[in-house]
Formats: sequence, C-alpha cells, structure tokens
Amino acid sequence: MEGSTRKMRRKIMKMVSKSMIFYIILFSVNIKAQDYDGKLPPAENNCNGIFLSYVFISRTKELPHVKNATAQAWAFKATATVLNAGIYELKNWKIFIGFQNRELLVSASNAVLLSGDDFPAPVGNGTYLAGYPQADLKTSIDTAGDVKKIQAEIELTGTQFGIKPPGYPMPKTIKLFNDGYKCPAVKRIATKMHVCCVKDPKFKVKNFTTKYFPRQNGDLLISYDVMQAYPNNYQAQVTIQNSNPLGRLDQWNLTWEWMRGEFIYSMRGAYTRKKDYSNCVYGAAGQYYKDFDFSKVLNCEKKPTIADLPQERAQDKDVGMLPFCCRNGSIMPTVMNATNSKSVFQLQVYKLPPDLNLTALYPPERWKIVGLLNPDYKCGQALRVDEAQFLDPTGLHATVIAIASWQIVCNITKPKDRANRCCVSYSAYYNDSAIPCNTCACGCDNSVKCSQNAPGLLLPPEALLVPFANRREKSLYWAKLKHHHVPKQLPCGDNCGVSINWHIESNYKSGWTARITLFNWGAVNFVDWFVGIQFKKTGSGFAQAFSFNGSLLRNMNDTIFLKGLPGLNYLMAEDDGPKPGDPRVPGKQQSVLRFNKKHLKGIDILKGDGFPTKLLFNGEECALPTHLLAAHGRKWRAKSWVIAIITLLTFLLMLKDLQ
Repeated sequence: MEGSTRKMRRKIMKMVSKSMIFYIILFSVNIKAQDYDGKLPPAENNCNGIFLSYVFISRTKELPHVKNATAQAWAFKATATVLNAGIYELKNWKIFIGFQNRELLVSASNAVLLSGDDFPAPVGNGTYLAGYPQADLKTSIDTAGDVKKIQAEIELTGTQFGIKPPGYPMPKTIKLFNDGYKCPAVKRIATKMHVCCVKDPKFKVKNFTTKYFPRQNGDLLISYDVMQAYPNNYQAQVTIQNSNPLGRLDQWNLTWEWMRGEFIYSMRGAYTRKKDYSNCVYGAAGQYYKDFDFSKVLNCEKKPTIADLPQERAQDKDVGMLPFCCRNGSIMPTVMNATNSKSVFQLQVYKLPPDLNLTALYPPERWKIVGLLNPDYKCGQALRVDEAQFLDPTGLHATVIAIASWQIVCNITKPKDRANRCCVSYSAYYNDSAIPCNTCACGCDNSVKCSQNAPGLLLPPEALLVPFANRREKSLYWAKLKHHHVPKQLPCGDNCGVSINWHIESNYKSGWTARITLFNWGAVNFVDWFVGIQFKKTGSGFAQAFSFNGSLLRNMNDTIFLKGLPGLNYLMAEDDGPKPGDPRVPGKQQSVLRFNKKHLKGIDILKGDGFPTKLLFNGEECALPTHLLAAHGRKWRAKSWVIAIITLLTFLLMLKDLQ
C-alpha cells in the first residue's frame, strides 16, 4: 500500500514540475515580449509607418446649464498621439483632427495650430496641428526604441457642444498631413480611434540636399537666425523678406509668442511697442535671475509687439547701424524697389531652465504681421532649416554662418469676416451717372441710421470729389433728375480711407483710354504708393500711362503696375477746404491710361471689358462695384486724332497744376 502511494506521489511531482516548467517558460516569454513591445497595443505593433491615435478621456458640463442638449457646453479632455513606427524619419510632422461638434480648442501640449491662431481657437470644422518643440520624429531603429524621440503625445483640452451622455463626442477622422503619406479610413472603438499612415509608393520623393527641411516659397518670408549663443542667452537676427510682386507692408507691426519663458533684453534695428519688465520681476525670470538688473530689460511680454525704427534712427550707434533697418516699417515689392523689399533687426534673448545650455535653442511661435493699409498675411509655424549664410560685416570676403535658423512662411489671405480697406467707383463717357463704391465696402457702424444693404445711389461724377457726408443733396437731386429709385432709408457710405475712380474716357477703333483717380480720405499720407490692375481680356493691351510710371507684368496675369513719378509719389491726406464750412478735400492723384486693341479679339468696351476685374492699392485688394454702367445714351466713338488731343490737353493741365 505504501509502495503504491509513493509511486502516485512521484507521478504527481513529475506532473507538477512539468507544469511549473511550462509556466516558467511561458512567463519568461511574456516578460521578453513586454520588454520588446512596451505598452504598445497590437495596432501599433502591426503598423509600418506613422501611427496616429485619438483617445477621448473625459468631459464635464460647463455653465450655463441649459435644457437644449445641442446648446449645452461641455469641457473635454483628449489625447492625440503621433508615433513613428516606420523606418523613415518624419520631419516637421503635421496632423489633421476632424472635429465636428463646434469644438473650441483651449490648449494643446507639444503642438501648435498650423494656422498660427491663438488659443482658444474655434476648430468645429477640423484643425491642423504641428509639432512644437519636437517637430521631427526619429525612427525606433535610430534611437534604440526611445519612445521620447519617436513619439509625440498631445494633451487636448477644450469645449464642445451637444451629444449628451452616453454618447461620445469623437472627431470624424484623424490623418497625417505630411507629403508622401496616405492614410486609410480610421478605426474607431467607443472612445478610441487610430489609423496607420504609410508611405505612398506613387509619391515622387525629392532628393533634398539640405540637412533640415528645405526652405519654402511664400508671399512674405521671415527668417529667425541665431547668430551668437551662450548658456543662458543668445542673439538672433530676424529678416522679413517680401516675395510677392504686389505685396507690401507700411508701418509693420510684428508679434509672436514666447513658448518657454524667454524675454527680450535688448534690440537693434527695431523696438517693442511696450517697454515693460514687470512680468519678469514677478514671474519665473525673477525667481531664477534673483540678482539681475531688470530695469535694463527691454520687454518681458509673452506676446511682444515689435515695430521698425524711423529713418532718423538709422545711424544711431545704440539702436541703429544695421543694414535694411529703420525705414518706418515700409517693405516694398521687389518690382518697385528691390533694396527696400526687406527689413532686418536683431535682439538679445534670455532663456530659463531647463534650456540653460548652448544648444537649447527654440524660436517663438504664432507669428503675425500687419501693416497700415496692406493685405492680411497668415503665417505658419517656424520650420527648422539649414543655417543661413551672411556676408562678413567687416567687409572681408568671408561667409558668416548662423548657429541655427528657422523659416516662417506668411501668405496673403482674405478673412471672410473682414471688410475691405479701399474701394472702386465706376464712370464712363457713355453714361451721365457714376456708380459709387459699394455700400459699407469697408465696414459700417451699426449705430448709424442708414441702410447697410441698399445699393449706393447713382451720382453725378463730380459728387465723387466730396466726402460722403456732403453728397446727400447731390445724390437726391440727381435721382430726381434721372428718375432713379430712392429707398426710404438711404444707403450707408463706403467708409473707406482710400477710394479709386475708374473712368472710361474714350473708345475708338484701334484702342481706348481710361482715367484713374486716387482719393485719400484718411489722415495718413501714403508715400511711394502703387496700384495693381487686372482685366479679364484687355490687360495685355496696356500701352502707356501719361502721369504715372506704368508697366505691364506679363507673368502676373498681365497686371498693370502703376506708381508715382518723382514728385508724384505722395498721396496726401485729407485736408480742410479752402474756406471755413467748405467740404474737406481728399488727397488726389490722377493719370490717363492708353490701351491698344491690335492683338485683342472679341472685346467690347461698351459691354464692360474696359473695367478691371481686380484692383489693388498698396497690395490691398479693393472692393469693386457689383454691377456695371449701362451703355445706353451716348455711344460716341472718337477718332484717334481727337483722342490724342484730349490726352495731350489733360496732361498739360495736370502739369500746370503741379507748377
């Protein structure tokens, strides 16, 4: 009996030992798998490309609490992840998150809005995010699987509307925005969604010879170059270059946002609009630099506003003496003045922990630049590019190379909610009336009692010479004389600081002429102004401008480029009339333009081909009338010798006015 019991025990022990060995082997294999894969879910393991994920974390009901579920605001938290699971480095990563619930994004860690907008930002139609400060994601192969170098995790907080619990306010999609990748449809499970974006085999890869991202083209290019570096501060040079033939800035103001607590100690070639160091004294800078004399600090704002110095400070030994600086913020088009097409300034920047070493260099973000009466520029993120090269300032035949360089590309855009800043009126020899600028072309004040929707009343051409406030009697008399309809509530004015009248002066067999008149109704003089004009059919027929310097830019859709001749390059501000009580007198410039019809086919000046389809003043696109003048009435076609006499007389009269 005892023998059989011993045999049974031995069998059980063998079975137990085998089971233990099996579990030990299984456990060791599991440990190895965890060591190799970390915390990556299976979807990431199976991705040979860029793995994107979005995880909805939580949300809480915000005030006010309302019964309408679609109007209720919720504060939400989510996390987006960009992981380089492929074999190619991802430079300057950009992703699109297709928000769809009227979201308002309040913050995003480790990323900035690609549009350059500030937080909070409405993103209900989706938004693009770019990496900051980690713009490049290395490969697992090159970093021995260092997750910090191959992955960016973005913590998102914001507000969304609608979708009451238990529903989940998830975006429509998430995808990579970098060239050369294609993303399939996202996979979603409850509060999580992910996608693996892979290299597009059809995409033609460009063989870049640059170390970093290649420099881009744009309407306005800004370069942020670090010229000198120290453990706790560095010197940077900022270059603003105009690359658009019709772009321009007057009295520019540049803003950006420091992302890591930096402050400006000093500047050369420009200045900050506010000289304030209180933010340093009471902030993190004051806690770290305890014995620092902050009274000498130029600016400690998180979002400083920087302006160009006036010309009289160009030779100032303390703040001037820098090439391409100190022109009172004027940046001209290259076709007008190549030398004055860029501005340069320098600044000394102090850093804070943990960036206290020579190579811890980060540019500011959210760049914005505006001018006096100029186009709107939308600036992108600061992209790391190859180090800029400069001529040796001492005059030697040597090249100075920057320590680090970033490029910011700004392009001209027209915000939907912004009114124009200039407008155009039409008149012609074949119609007694003039079409004024559009009602509220440059915005309207809601407190004024007038119609913001009614079209402007047709005017006698001479009424365009007086301010809108003095046109009431003339417009009503003209409407009565011509039997025009007058609405019960009269239309508002255009409220533009600059208006331009385009008058078709004549039409004959071999050509036609027009007269352009610039009016300045504002309080600021415009120096070295220019006008750009485009036509649908007739622009290439431009032959001559009699009182302006005119040229035809054939590579710009046959744009006619006009600027003042020496002595006529000022468009003066509005001034008082000659007598007390007289209407104020606008600054004015005028010229006759001549066009040929020789190589133009199928044009009809009387049917509107003589009116421009686009007109710009100092780069700003002006509002054009919504309808054209009817050609009923006088359809007189002049002989060429009559046109020559009229043009000559007009030119002589203008010369007489100048004397």
